[in-house]
Amino acid sequence: MASSLTKDSASTPDAEKTFFGHPRGMATLFMTELWERFSWYGMRGILVLYLVAAVLDGPLEDREALAASIYGVYNAVVYMAAMPGGWVADRLWGARKAVLVGGIIIALGHFTLAVPSDIAFFCGLGLIAVGTGLLKPNISAMVGGLYEGKSGARRDAGFTLFYMAINVGAMIAPLVVGYLGENVNWHLGFGVAGVGMSLAVIQYVLGGRYLGEVGKEPSTPATPEEKRAVLRKAGLWAGIAVAALLADVALGTFDMEHIVNVLAILGIVVPIVYFLAIFRNPALKSEDRPKIKAFIWFFATAVLFWMIYDQSGSLLTIFADNKTDRVIGGWEFPASWYQSVNPMMVIVLAPVFAALWVKLAQRNREPGTPMKFALAMLLIGGSFAIMGLAGAAAANSETGKVTVFWLLSVYLVQTLGEMCLSPVGLSLSTKLAPKLFVGQIMGLWFLATATGNALNGWTVKLNAPMGDAAYYTMWAIIAVAAGLVFMTAGKKIRALMGDVR
Repeated sequence: MASSLTKDSASTPDAEKTFFGHPRGMATLFMTELWERFSWYGMRGILVLYLVAAVLDGPLEDREALAASIYGVYNAVVYMAAMPGGWVADRLWGARKAVLVGGIIIALGHFTLAVPSDIAFFCGLGLIAVGTGLLKPNISAMVGGLYEGKSGARRDAGFTLFYMAINVGAMIAPLVVGYLGENVNWHLGFGVAGVGMSLAVIQYVLGGRYLGEVGKEPSTPATPEEKRAVLRKAGLWAGIAVAALLADVALGTFDMEHIVNVLAILGIVVPIVYFLAIFRNPALKSEDRPKIKAFIWFFATAVLFWMIYDQSGSLLTIFADNKTDRVIGGWEFPASWYQSVNPMMVIVLAPVFAALWVKLAQRNREPGTPMKFALAMLLIGGSFAIMGLAGAAAANSETGKVTVFWLLSVYLVQTLGEMCLSPVGLSLSTKLAPKLFVGQIMGLWFLATATGNALNGWTVKLNAPMGDAAYYTMWAIIAVAAGLVFMTAGKKIRALMGDVR
């Protein structure tokens, strides 16, 4: 890592070392995020395939539909966990400790998945969800803390660099974990993902001294009364959930679809309730209210974006497995390897976009955040228009399969859209968030992904009855329409944002 550290050319001779011109603490967060994402995307790359092959019962089409639904709601649970994770950081531990504890729990979850047992499998998924909820929003909030007082363009560039860490880990993970899982042993793949998370924890501890005071203390420590009240509520809701599950089992009516449906509903209800709670909080100042209203626009758009985008890990993975010719020189590469294509493209494009935003800002020609989000929606809609054509081509093919270039084209267009929305949205969340709510607003940003994936618990079921061509074309039209609406509303949104750009 030392070779990647540089001196800031604008600094005095005794200035501290920087990481590609960014604060030295970025190196710690960069490498921690890289290995954490290696573990997550490695596990995620084989999750649907493992569910279809080794966990679920019944006809193949039913297993694939249920696996896609489970995948969607599990992603939703993971990102919904960001809300209590943000609260723990803001009110109890501070972001620094929340990230450390979360990392340890995630590692335990992956090693639990390595145990060949269905019970261990679902317990492992639960541990990963809890740990990710503690780590994911708070490590991003710490990145924002490194840029306190710096320009918006500088912060955007920093988040784009951080986004590269995500994608380096995401690119390597399916190649390693996917190959081991599909060709050697599923549980070995999960175990290797656990090794990656262990490296993340080690990196974080060793590099902690470069983070200064960022994230050491909670921004608004909870009183003892508040702690007890939250504990009572959490215990009550957990008890209700367990009682409902036990009753369902005892009555002999239990079905995995029940859990899918409940979690899908939660994914919609939770953000609505949470936005209402923020607006009713007396600590929210009147001048901050318009910014939260602006954030709702970005949140809703991100929900639709991630609902479409994250089908790459479910329906598109199944499409790659069943309807794509993966043979090269007589050897068929694993379907999970397609999951490396998008992050590989991000690694190439992230520096280009980071430099582009800074250069355009210097010339006062940088598009505003609303325009970036509108472009993201137009692009994600275009990617599913290509998928609709790919579905039609597969249906009319003698082999029932299409060439690799269809999915490669889809991932390229999706990546362009992602670069307009995801790193920009991360940065925007830290800028729009009132100081007392940074961790929780970051949690809400990740909750947009949760809500999108929760909706996938239902929407992916439309694929089988509609067919690929009609299904993907439908979502393409909806996404493009949303992009045009967002573009039209841009002036109103910019007014709500105030001085934030």
